[in-house]
Amino acid sequence: MRRRSTFIPSPGFDYDPSKLKIDGRHLSFAGLKAAREERLTLGLNELPAEVVEVLQKSHELHVRWVSSESYNRSSPYFSSLTPGLHVHYTPSAEGDEPLCPLLQTLYSPSLRCSTANATFTRPDILSERFATSAALQYYSLLPSLKQCVAWIQRNICSSQDVICKHNAALLNITSYVDIDYDSISHALTITAYWSKPPAVLMDSVAEWTTYDHWNMALDASPNDKNEVGLLQSAPASEPSEIGMEGFLAVVGEDSEPKPVMFSFPSRHHSLATQQAQDQKYAVTFDLPTGLHPTMRISLPTRETLQEPTNKPADSTCALHTYVTLPSVLFADEYAFPTDNHDPLFTEVHNILSLRSYSGERDLEAPDYVIQKWGSALLLELATPQSALSRAADSPWDITIPLHLRYLEPTAGGQQSVEIPWPIVFWACTAEEGTKFTVNPFDRVNLGYDGLFGPRTMFYHLEPRLQEGGRLVERIDVPVLDSNVISHGMVDVMTMALVLSGFLWVAWKVLREVQWEMNWWKSPKAQKQLEKKAQ
Repeated sequence: MRRRSTFIPSPGFDYDPSKLKIDGRHLSFAGLKAAREERLTLGLNELPAEVVEVLQKSHELHVRWVSSESYNRSSPYFSSLTPGLHVHYTPSAEGDEPLCPLLQTLYSPSLRCSTANATFTRPDILSERFATSAALQYYSLLPSLKQCVAWIQRNICSSQDVICKHNAALLNITSYVDIDYDSISHALTITAYWSKPPAVLMDSVAEWTTYDHWNMALDASPNDKNEVGLLQSAPASEPSEIGMEGFLAVVGEDSEPKPVMFSFPSRHHSLATQQAQDQKYAVTFDLPTGLHPTMRISLPTRETLQEPTNKPADSTCALHTYVTLPSVLFADEYAFPTDNHDPLFTEVHNILSLRSYSGERDLEAPDYVIQKWGSALLLELATPQSALSRAADSPWDITIPLHLRYLEPTAGGQQSVEIPWPIVFWACTAEEGTKFTVNPFDRVNLGYDGLFGPRTMFYHLEPRLQEGGRLVERIDVPVLDSNVISHGMVDVMTMALVLSGFLWVAWKVLREVQWEMNWWKSPKAQKQLEKKAQ
């Protein structure tokens, strides 16, 4: 096993690296306020048999879980993704049947997942030359990792291993967790990120203590490699790069932390400090929502919605949003322009075009008969340059027309559904010759990144929420009230209406036939026939 622990101290927090103590294969430190990333790399021989069975039938598998709570992003962890569970999967020739049962075992038995072929969707391939996406995609708005934590504590940790159970419990408060596997490396990589130290930390199986910092004690096994880094942002030589400096130590090899400074090209960036504040966005639904809700993405003013100032000099940018919709909600792809030639639609919605649509395309089916998880769409958004007549201090809103599917009847005639916030970002071209090799903190296979070319940089807008606020909107959906009309009554009424319609059409047809027959027998018809015969 390989383990890499990276800590990014909080702004304004000055930590003395000499407090990081190394004694042989033991490392310890205390009192560190920082963002934290843990990355574990495991071989197949270190994993449970049920996990290995799925991986051996996978060409590639990428699982992303993102918390619905808003969190601060520290350099170099700037990437963003819709909250919930994302799975990107390419099966091998042997089949894919074990994947859905494993997802339900690890995450939730209520996941809508029968088989990958039936439930997953196929992402658009916008360019065969640059295609990097997995073959199949899945999403579910999973609120927590409680079941996954319990599974790890039960199946991975021994009953006496308190440290293992403690580390597993930390996943309950993580900002995101990534799992990656491909058939070339035959290695499983698990990456977890915490944007801040936990407010409450489990010291043992049954005791909880309040904290606001990280304490760490690590005893490295001779067969494992453990690397610990204490890093912070540093100036980079190129706009497409991110710079880091600080201290690194390999437990068992180094006697003290070693100073380092390095930079690397990165696909994901934040906006410059002032722009990041000025371009924060919020998501709401227009009221009343009804069966045709409108999602509204609101930006403060049109004056501040400008291209990133920290992009490369010759770079061109376009504003995009990537919207992930559970099966209960869908967009009519034919209602969106795809060639930038609908100025009226752009003027009303501030949307230039639909760049990609993948997922369930049946516009009439109710939610309870849909097998696919839902749909995802990439929209290119209009910027203020296309509407110069508006006041500079007026808000800039993007409105996305959506449609609700019919849900099963329920008592009271109303249900509540939750919809995740979309992400918003500038997609910019990199300088000629820039090569985005895999860097130590790279995060790929996010769904939307595979829809762009390999030299694309993403400058992410931050949500306008208090830290800890939920990136989920709840809307009320009108449904059939089962207290008023039962399922049986619906079936009977449906059959009665269908039969009534059939009888009405049949009566109209027979009446028309009878009229025609009577007309041919009339004296007027006979005279017309005689004239034609002459």
